[in-house]
Amino acid sequence: MNGWAFWLDPNTLWVLAGCVLLGLSCGVLGCFAFLRGRSLLGDALAHAALPGVCLAYMVSGVKSTSLFLIGAVIAGLIASFCIAMLTKHSRIKEDSALAIVLSVFFGFGIVLLTSIQHSGQGNQSGLDKFLFGQAASLVGSDVTAMIVISAALLLLTTLLFKELKLLVFDSGFGRGLGYPTGLLDGLLMLLLLVCVVAGLQAVGVVLVAALLIAPAVSARYWTEKLGTMVLLSGCFGALSGVLGTLLSTRVENLPTGPVIVLAATLMFLFSLLFSPRRGILMRLINFLKLRRKVLEDDLLQALYELIEVDRTSPLTRGYAADRLASKAGKRPASVRRALTSLQRRGLLAPAAAGAASTNRSSDAEWTFTPAGLQAAHNIVLNRRLWDVYWMNEQQYQALAIDQNQEELTSQLAPDVLDEMLRQLASYDLLPRLSGHEEYAAPYPTRQGGLSS
Repeated sequence: MNGWAFWLDPNTLWVLAGCVLLGLSCGVLGCFAFLRGRSLLGDALAHAALPGVCLAYMVSGVKSTSLFLIGAVIAGLIASFCIAMLTKHSRIKEDSALAIVLSVFFGFGIVLLTSIQHSGQGNQSGLDKFLFGQAASLVGSDVTAMIVISAALLLLTTLLFKELKLLVFDSGFGRGLGYPTGLLDGLLMLLLLVCVVAGLQAVGVVLVAALLIAPAVSARYWTEKLGTMVLLSGCFGALSGVLGTLLSTRVENLPTGPVIVLAATLMFLFSLLFSPRRGILMRLINFLKLRRKVLEDDLLQALYELIEVDRTSPLTRGYAADRLASKAGKRPASVRRALTSLQRRGLLAPAAAGAASTNRSSDAEWTFTPAGLQAAHNIVLNRRLWDVYWMNEQQYQALAIDQNQEELTSQLAPDVLDEMLRQLASYDLLPRLSGHEEYAAPYPTRQGGLSS
């Protein structure tokens, strides 16, 4: 089907509208299920709907989508009740209860479906389409029903956004404020059930859970705010519906429902790799940056301490890369790359004696520039202050020290800093090098620099 014919085909437009609405409502409600730790709940409710569909056909004897959906809702409610009772009145945890209900209801549904197919009416009934969905069978009445259901779900979610937010993040606090968290939890389960049942015809009982959770997980990678996450998740779900419908109309014999799920999965993989804060690529880049910074700080400290022990001029005394690697406990190849980086940053320079003695950069001796000596002094002082803090943690327990921060000096009041410097002096750990001379007691400022 070419592009123009796609927009002229009423059946295709019905399918597109239905899939977009389904993806939108699943994406929005999936956020609350995901944050509530109920990712498996949608899967359990979807599988539990199958016996309801089969029983509706066996009782009525006719193929009616409305009756099938009513049967699915009743079966889903029974499954939700079973999950709640198992969790409340036994020692079975919720994930185990979900797994039990999912398996039992789906197994019962498969038994009923097989029985119907062997009765000679199974092929005509089309019940097997509820397993994997058949979006192409959506007609105008189906889309109208999906519009009504999606609008109701989105309206209720908007009206109860504050209550649902409290439920998913701190239900105990909400209970303390007087909110009926049990009722809200049951309402959230009912909304999920309605959403799952609405998607059965398009995606099927096996795959609808993926459409419920994949957009929500993808959105979580891009934001820390619930409102933004809900909007992103709805957009991801709707976009999955558009991509799945377009691809299935372009390629012959390509099922729409599974392609929608695959489109949602591709969005999840893209988010997993490239999201700016939680993505694997950005985390790898940050890890490599941190590892390089730690290596360079260790090298500056190693050179500082070697010169400190020698008690020579810190701007002329140099050491080779292998000696620095041995002192810092790093690989020589990594140390040479780090030395080159520190030279580009203007913190280290080849020592005059070493540069004259050899032309090979790998054997050159390295010493501080004035800026490098200042940076190394700050690093050594900060690390030794942390050592004092850890050795006397009980003494400084009342201080509001953020142990996740690298810098300690800026967190200390002047009198506390003076006390720590005195303790450093008593341990003979005060940094000795400053400028061209040995240590002359430079006073560290709260910004981590030196006052002298």
